[in-house]
Amino acid sequence: MSPLIELINLTFKANNKMILDIPEFQIRAGEFLGIMGPNGAGKSTLLKVLAFLDQQMSGQILYRGNVIPKGNAPLELRRKFSIALQQSLLLDGTVFHNIAIGLTLRKVPKAVIKEKVEQWMELFGVSHLAKKNALYLSGGEAQRVNLARAMIVEPEILFLDEPFSALDFPTKIKLMEDFKGIIEAAQTTAVFVSHDLMEINYLTNRLAIIVNGELKQVGPTPRVLEHPNSSTASFLNEWKKFYPVAR
Repeated sequence: MSPLIELINLTFKANNKMILDIPEFQIRAGEFLGIMGPNGAGKSTLLKVLAFLDQQMSGQILYRGNVIPKGNAPLELRRKFSIALQQSLLLDGTVFHNIAIGLTLRKVPKAVIKEKVEQWMELFGVSHLAKKNALYLSGGEAQRVNLARAMIVEPEILFLDEPFSALDFPTKIKLMEDFKGIIEAAQTTAVFVSHDLMEINYLTNRLAIIVNGELKQVGPTPRVLEHPNSSTASFLNEWKKFYPVAR
């Protein structure tokens, strides 16, 4: 079976500087893929290229084996993806309307929207906040709404760029536990950028290490963390001083 998304000989430049240089990379159906690397390594840029938010300079992006024309990913394909960022970027309106926005833009019938919003609010534990203005939520509440908003459209792939990093530790642990159960039940493919080894080790089953825009190691998360190769050992061993890796 072909991968959901495949990159072939992909490069990305900004201000005449090479940001990404990736001969080959794949996202597999049903996996929770982690992406790690030093600051400035190109992690977030890779995420945006995979989600068709940034356009590569050269190379091909394939979706289910079909080449996507450069800079011309169809709307139908873009709607198969959702993204959740570190900043929740919620709109000035109720929690209900923030979670509903993706379905509203897709012109889903109001009765269906109401049913689905109520379902996802319950799953993420924010039903009691339905009528509250989203701009006045706590950090943990806002991120729960952000993730519910991303999941309600039932994406084929969910892209996550450090959504837990700004949360205090107890809030982070509880939300990660809830989120892991939700995404496993939904069988959603996920791509997760993080600098936190605990988050990576708890959530992901495959891990890619990117350094200076190049993929240095890709494999099952426990294998990469326990047996880094010569290109990633220095980065990972230094990171382990600051972040625990125990599940």
